[in-house]
Amino acid sequence: MTTATPVTTTPPPTAGKQSAAQIAKKRLSSPWASLAAIILAILWTLPTFGLLVSSFRPERAIKTTGWWTFFSNPTLTLDNYRGVFGEDGGVNLAAFFVNSLIICIPSVLIPMSLAALAAYSFAWINFPGRNVLFLVVFALQIVPLQVTLIPLLEIFVNVNLSGTFWTLWLSHSTFALPLAIYLLHNFMREVPASLIEAARVDGAGHVAIFFKVMLPLLTPALAAFGIFQFLWVWNDLLVALVFAGGGDEVAPITLQLANLSGTRGTAWQLLSAGAFVSIIVPVTVFLLLQRYFVRGLMSGSVKG
Repeated sequence: MTTATPVTTTPPPTAGKQSAAQIAKKRLSSPWASLAAIILAILWTLPTFGLLVSSFRPERAIKTTGWWTFFSNPTLTLDNYRGVFGEDGGVNLAAFFVNSLIICIPSVLIPMSLAALAAYSFAWINFPGRNVLFLVVFALQIVPLQVTLIPLLEIFVNVNLSGTFWTLWLSHSTFALPLAIYLLHNFMREVPASLIEAARVDGAGHVAIFFKVMLPLLTPALAAFGIFQFLWVWNDLLVALVFAGGGDEVAPITLQLANLSGTRGTAWQLLSAGAFVSIIVPVTVFLLLQRYFVRGLMSGSVKG
Protein backbone atom coordinates (compact mmCIF):
# COMPACT_ATOMS: atom_id res chain seq x y z
CA MET A 1 0.00 0.00 0.00
CA THR A 2 1.45 3.36 -1.03
CA THR A 3 0.54 6.82 0.09
CA ALA A 4 0.84 9.87 -2.05
CA THR A 5 3.13 12.57 -0.78
CA PRO A 6 1.25 15.83 -0.53
CA VAL A 7 2.56 18.50 -2.83
CA THR A 8 3.09 21.86 -1.17
CA THR A 9 2.73 24.89 -3.31
CA THR A 10 3.50 28.47 -2.51
CA PRO A 11 0.34 30.52 -2.54
CA PRO A 12 0.36 33.24 -5.16
CA PRO A 13 0.98 36.73 -3.86
CA THR A 14 -2.02 38.85 -3.21
CA ALA A 15 -2.77 41.01 -6.21
CA GLY A 16 -3.51 44.15 -4.25
CA LYS A 17 -0.63 43.86 -1.75
CA GLN A 18 2.09 46.52 -1.99
CA SER A 19 5.69 46.25 -0.92
CA ALA A 20 7.23 48.52 1.69
CA ALA A 21 9.14 50.40 -1.02
CA GLN A 22 5.96 51.07 -2.96
CA ILE A 23 4.18 52.29 0.15
CA ALA A 24 7.09 54.59 1.05
CA LYS A 25 7.25 55.93 -2.52
CA LYS A 26 3.51 56.61 -2.47
CA ARG A 27 3.73 58.47 0.83
CA LEU A 28 6.77 60.53 -0.19
CA SER A 29 5.15 61.52 -3.48
CA SER A 30 1.90 62.62 -1.87
CA PRO A 31 0.84 66.30 -2.05
CA TRP A 32 1.45 66.77 1.68
CA ALA A 33 4.99 65.42 1.40
CA SER A 34 5.65 67.73 -1.56
CA LEU A 35 4.28 70.69 0.40
CA ALA A 36 6.53 69.84 3.38
CA ALA A 37 9.56 69.59 1.07
CA ILE A 38 8.75 72.99 -0.45
CA ILE A 39 8.42 74.59 2.99
CA LEU A 40 11.73 73.10 4.14
CA ALA A 41 13.44 74.27 0.95
CA ILE A 42 12.13 77.81 1.46
CA LEU A 43 13.23 77.89 5.11
CA TRP A 44 16.66 76.53 4.15
CA THR A 45 17.13 79.02 1.30
CA LEU A 46 15.78 82.10 3.11
CA PRO A 47 19.00 82.92 5.06
CA THR A 48 21.07 82.65 1.88
CA PHE A 49 18.66 84.91 0.04
CA GLY A 50 18.84 87.42 2.89
CA LEU A 51 22.63 87.30 2.73
CA LEU A 52 22.52 87.99 -1.02
CA VAL A 53 20.20 90.97 -0.55
CA SER A 54 22.33 92.37 2.30
CA SER A 55 25.51 92.12 0.26
CA PHE A 56 24.10 94.67 -2.23
CA ARG A 57 22.63 97.11 0.32
CA PRO A 58 24.42 100.26 1.51
CA GLU A 59 26.32 100.14 4.80
CA ARG A 60 23.92 102.45 6.63
CA ALA A 61 20.88 100.45 5.53
CA ILE A 62 22.46 97.16 6.66
CA LYS A 63 23.26 98.50 10.13
CA THR A 64 19.91 100.19 10.77
CA THR A 65 17.26 97.99 9.12
CA GLY A 66 16.62 94.35 8.31
CA TRP A 67 17.22 92.92 4.87
CA TRP A 68 13.48 92.44 4.29
CA THR A 69 13.00 96.23 4.26
CA PHE A 70 14.85 96.24 0.94
CA PHE A 71 11.58 95.55 -0.88
CA SER A 72 9.93 98.71 0.49
CA ASN A 73 12.98 100.89 -0.24
CA PRO A 74 15.19 99.13 -2.81
CA THR A 75 18.69 100.59 -2.93
CA LEU A 76 21.59 98.72 -4.53
CA THR A 77 25.33 99.32 -4.41
CA LEU A 78 28.51 97.49 -5.37
CA ASP A 79 30.64 99.19 -2.72
CA ASN A 80 30.55 96.09 -0.50
CA TYR A 81 32.08 93.90 -3.21
CA ARG A 82 34.63 96.57 -4.06
CA GLY A 83 35.60 96.54 -0.40
CA VAL A 84 36.09 92.76 -0.13
CA PHE A 85 38.20 92.74 -3.30
CA GLY A 86 40.66 95.32 -2.03
CA GLU A 87 39.17 98.53 -3.36
CA ASP A 88 38.13 101.50 -1.22
CA GLY A 89 40.49 100.47 1.58
CA GLY A 90 38.75 97.17 2.22
CA VAL A 91 40.02 93.61 2.55
CA ASN A 92 41.23 91.80 -0.56
CA LEU A 93 39.65 88.34 -0.62
CA ALA A 94 40.76 87.55 -4.19
CA ALA A 95 44.08 86.02 -3.12
CA PHE A 96 42.41 83.92 -0.42
CA PHE A 97 39.80 82.81 -2.94
CA VAL A 98 42.58 81.51 -5.19
CA ASN A 99 44.23 79.85 -2.18
CA SER A 100 41.02 77.94 -1.48
CA LEU A 101 40.97 76.63 -5.05
CA ILE A 102 44.64 75.62 -4.81
CA ILE A 103 43.90 73.78 -1.57
CA CYS A 104 40.67 72.09 -2.68
CA ILE A 105 41.63 70.61 -6.06
CA PRO A 106 44.62 68.49 -4.89
CA SER A 107 42.81 67.67 -1.63
CA VAL A 108 40.09 66.04 -3.72
CA LEU A 109 42.21 64.36 -6.39
CA ILE A 110 44.82 62.84 -4.03
CA PRO A 111 42.46 60.86 -1.75
CA MET A 112 40.23 59.97 -4.71
CA SER A 113 43.14 58.38 -6.59
CA LEU A 114 44.62 56.57 -3.60
CA ALA A 115 41.24 55.39 -2.31
CA ALA A 116 40.23 53.94 -5.68
CA LEU A 117 43.42 51.86 -5.86
CA ALA A 118 43.15 50.75 -2.22
CA ALA A 119 39.45 49.89 -2.57
CA TYR A 120 40.15 47.71 -5.59
CA SER A 121 42.88 45.88 -3.68
CA PHE A 122 40.57 45.20 -0.75
CA ALA A 123 37.72 44.14 -3.01
CA TRP A 124 39.35 41.92 -5.64
CA ILE A 125 42.92 41.05 -4.62
CA ASN A 126 43.54 38.31 -2.10
CA PHE A 127 46.51 38.98 0.17
CA PRO A 128 47.33 37.97 3.75
CA GLY A 129 45.62 40.09 6.39
CA ARG A 130 43.24 41.75 3.96
CA ASN A 131 40.19 41.57 6.22
CA VAL A 132 42.09 42.75 9.28
CA LEU A 133 43.64 45.66 7.43
CA PHE A 134 40.27 46.69 5.99
CA LEU A 135 38.79 46.55 9.48
CA VAL A 136 41.55 48.88 10.69
CA VAL A 137 40.84 51.31 7.85
CA PHE A 138 37.13 51.19 8.67
CA ALA A 139 37.84 51.84 12.36
CA LEU A 140 39.90 54.93 11.52
CA GLN A 141 36.65 56.72 10.68
CA ILE A 142 35.76 56.98 14.36
CA VAL A 143 39.05 58.67 15.32
CA PRO A 144 38.23 62.31 16.16
CA LEU A 145 39.80 64.84 13.85
CA GLN A 146 40.96 66.99 16.73
CA VAL A 147 43.11 64.18 18.17
CA THR A 148 45.38 64.10 15.13
CA LEU A 149 45.95 67.81 14.58
CA ILE A 150 48.82 68.41 17.01
CA PRO A 151 50.76 65.20 16.14
CA LEU A 152 50.46 66.02 12.43
CA LEU A 153 51.58 69.58 13.05
CA GLU A 154 54.68 68.33 14.89
CA ILE A 155 55.51 66.03 11.98
CA PHE A 156 55.12 68.83 9.44
CA VAL A 157 57.34 71.13 11.51
CA ASN A 158 60.04 68.47 11.85
CA VAL A 159 60.16 67.90 8.08
CA ASN A 160 60.05 71.64 7.29
CA LEU A 161 56.63 71.59 5.60
CA SER A 162 54.89 74.06 7.88
CA GLY A 163 53.50 77.15 6.19
CA THR A 164 53.11 75.44 2.80
CA PHE A 165 50.18 74.02 0.86
CA TRP A 166 51.55 70.53 1.44
CA THR A 167 50.39 70.57 5.05
CA LEU A 168 46.80 71.19 3.98
CA TRP A 169 46.90 68.75 1.07
CA LEU A 170 48.33 65.92 3.16
CA SER A 171 46.11 66.53 6.18
CA HIS A 172 42.87 66.72 4.18
CA SER A 173 43.85 63.65 2.16
CA THR A 174 44.69 61.71 5.32
CA PHE A 175 41.40 62.55 6.97
CA ALA A 176 39.40 61.64 3.84
CA LEU A 177 41.02 58.30 2.98
CA PRO A 178 39.20 55.98 5.45
CA LEU A 179 35.73 57.07 4.36
CA ALA A 180 36.69 57.14 0.68
CA ILE A 181 38.13 53.61 0.80
CA TYR A 182 35.07 52.31 2.62
CA LEU A 183 32.59 53.87 0.17
CA LEU A 184 34.46 52.83 -2.97
CA HIS A 185 35.08 49.32 -1.62
CA ASN A 186 31.38 48.79 -1.01
CA PHE A 187 30.63 50.01 -4.53
CA MET A 188 33.22 47.69 -6.10
CA ARG A 189 31.89 44.69 -4.23
CA GLU A 190 28.55 45.22 -5.99
CA VAL A 191 30.20 44.60 -9.37
CA PRO A 192 29.43 41.01 -10.49
CA ALA A 193 32.35 38.65 -10.16
CA SER A 194 31.52 37.24 -13.60
CA LEU A 195 32.52 40.57 -15.14
CA ILE A 196 35.96 40.38 -13.51
CA GLU A 197 36.38 36.73 -14.47
CA ALA A 198 35.49 37.48 -18.09
CA ALA A 199 38.18 40.16 -18.19
CA ARG A 200 40.71 37.71 -16.73
CA VAL A 201 39.79 35.09 -19.33
CA ASP A 202 40.53 37.66 -22.01
CA GLY A 203 44.02 38.07 -20.53
CA ALA A 204 43.57 41.27 -18.56
CA GLY A 205 45.57 41.75 -15.39
CA HIS A 206 44.66 43.77 -12.34
CA VAL A 207 45.94 47.01 -13.88
CA ALA A 208 43.90 46.56 -17.07
CA ILE A 209 40.81 45.48 -15.11
CA PHE A 210 41.03 48.52 -12.86
CA PHE A 211 41.49 51.12 -15.61
CA LYS A 212 39.37 49.59 -18.38
CA VAL A 213 36.59 47.81 -16.46
CA MET A 214 36.33 49.13 -12.93
CA LEU A 215 37.18 52.81 -13.36
CA PRO A 216 34.37 53.57 -15.87
CA LEU A 217 31.88 51.94 -13.50
CA LEU A 218 33.24 54.00 -10.60
CA THR A 219 32.42 57.36 -12.17
CA PRO A 220 29.20 58.01 -10.19
CA ALA A 221 30.77 56.95 -6.90
CA LEU A 222 33.91 59.01 -7.52
CA ALA A 223 31.80 62.04 -8.43
CA ALA A 224 29.71 61.68 -5.27
CA PHE A 225 32.79 61.44 -3.06
CA GLY A 226 34.46 64.29 -4.94
CA ILE A 227 31.53 66.61 -4.22
CA PHE A 228 31.52 65.63 -0.55
CA GLN A 229 35.25 66.17 -0.23
CA PHE A 230 35.26 69.45 -2.14
CA LEU A 231 32.50 70.93 0.00
CA TRP A 232 34.21 69.71 3.16
CA VAL A 233 37.61 71.18 2.26
CA TRP A 234 36.20 74.45 0.92
CA ASN A 235 34.15 75.09 4.08
CA ASP A 236 36.85 73.90 6.47
CA LEU A 237 38.13 76.28 9.11
CA LEU A 238 39.66 74.06 11.82
CA VAL A 239 42.34 72.41 9.67
CA ALA A 240 43.17 75.71 8.01
CA LEU A 241 43.41 77.44 11.37
CA VAL A 242 45.93 74.86 12.64
CA PHE A 243 48.09 74.35 9.56
CA ALA A 244 47.74 77.68 7.72
CA GLY A 245 47.22 80.09 10.59
CA GLY A 246 50.78 81.35 10.51
CA GLY A 247 50.59 83.37 7.29
CA ASP A 248 48.31 84.66 4.57
CA GLU A 249 50.27 82.97 1.77
CA VAL A 250 48.39 79.69 2.14
CA ALA A 251 45.32 80.80 4.11
CA PRO A 252 41.93 79.93 2.54
CA ILE A 253 39.00 82.29 2.29
CA THR A 254 37.26 80.76 5.33
CA LEU A 255 40.20 81.68 7.56
CA GLN A 256 40.23 85.24 6.27
CA LEU A 257 36.49 85.56 6.84
CA ALA A 258 36.97 84.41 10.42
CA ASN A 259 39.70 87.02 10.89
CA LEU A 260 37.47 89.62 9.27
CA SER A 261 34.63 88.91 11.67
CA GLY A 262 37.04 89.26 14.57
CA THR A 263 38.82 92.43 13.51
CA ARG A 264 35.85 94.14 11.85
CA GLY A 265 32.92 92.71 13.71
CA THR A 266 30.80 95.78 12.95
CA ALA A 267 31.57 95.86 9.21
CA TRP A 268 28.44 93.90 8.30
CA GLN A 269 28.58 95.11 4.70
CA LEU A 270 31.99 93.46 4.22
CA LEU A 271 31.01 90.31 6.08
CA SER A 272 27.85 89.80 4.04
CA ALA A 273 29.60 90.35 0.71
CA GLY A 274 32.58 88.21 1.70
CA ALA A 275 30.38 85.38 2.96
CA PHE A 276 28.39 85.34 -0.25
CA VAL A 277 31.58 85.30 -2.32
CA SER A 278 32.76 82.27 -0.34
CA ILE A 279 29.63 80.22 -1.12
CA ILE A 280 29.55 80.89 -4.86
CA VAL A 281 31.99 78.10 -5.76
CA PRO A 282 30.50 75.26 -3.64
CA VAL A 283 26.97 76.09 -4.79
CA THR A 284 28.12 76.16 -8.42
CA VAL A 285 29.98 72.85 -8.08
CA PHE A 286 26.97 71.17 -6.49
CA LEU A 287 24.53 72.45 -9.11
CA LEU A 288 26.76 71.45 -12.04
CA LEU A 289 27.52 67.97 -10.66
CA GLN A 290 24.16 67.30 -9.04
CA ARG A 291 23.19 64.53 -11.45
CA TYR A 292 26.46 62.70 -10.79
CA PHE A 293 25.94 63.17 -7.07
CA VAL A 294 22.46 61.59 -7.23
CA ARG A 295 23.71 58.75 -9.42
CA GLY A 296 26.52 58.08 -6.97
CA LEU A 297 24.11 57.88 -4.05
CA MET A 298 21.67 55.68 -5.96
CA SER A 299 24.27 53.38 -7.51
CA GLY A 300 24.71 50.01 -5.93
CA SER A 301 24.27 47.49 -8.68
CA VAL A 302 25.31 46.86 -12.23
CA LYS A 303 22.59 46.27 -14.78
CA GLY A 304 22.63 45.13 -18.34
